[in-house]
Amino acid sequence: MKDRPSAVPTTHDEYLASVPSDTRATLQTLRKTIRSAAPDAEEVISYQMPAFRHHGMLVYYAAFRDHCSLFVGGEAREKFAAELKPFAGGKGTVQFTTQRPLPAGLVRRIVKARVAENEARVAAKRARGARRGTKTR
Repeated sequence: MKDRPSAVPTTHDEYLASVPSDTRATLQTLRKTIRSAAPDAEEVISYQMPAFRHHGMLVYYAAFRDHCSLFVGGEAREKFAAELKPFAGGKGTVQFTTQRPLPAGLVRRIVKARVAENEARVAAKRARGARRGTKTR
């Protein structure tokens, strides 16, 4: 990966402009897939990485010297463990390369599962607030 400019990116486009072209193409496809699965999600930069937020953080992605990563969270990694088995990663991370990107259908299912998790958490919080007779944000 080429050296990133000293300025911290503030948009997905700025981040993508700082990575090599082959990696950029792979991440642009990933970004488009995530947007299609979560059209209401907001694009943000968090921890200096592109991320998507919808009732909380959904997923992050990033480029590294020898791989790319999709940060999905532990529950999603566990739920899709069988399909993610061919890809390296940690508890909540999936690593892939430009030569072997993540399948778009799998990314869509992961993102939709994360949307559902976040929406369920918000609904549960609202229900708790309603039972107490208080307003929730």
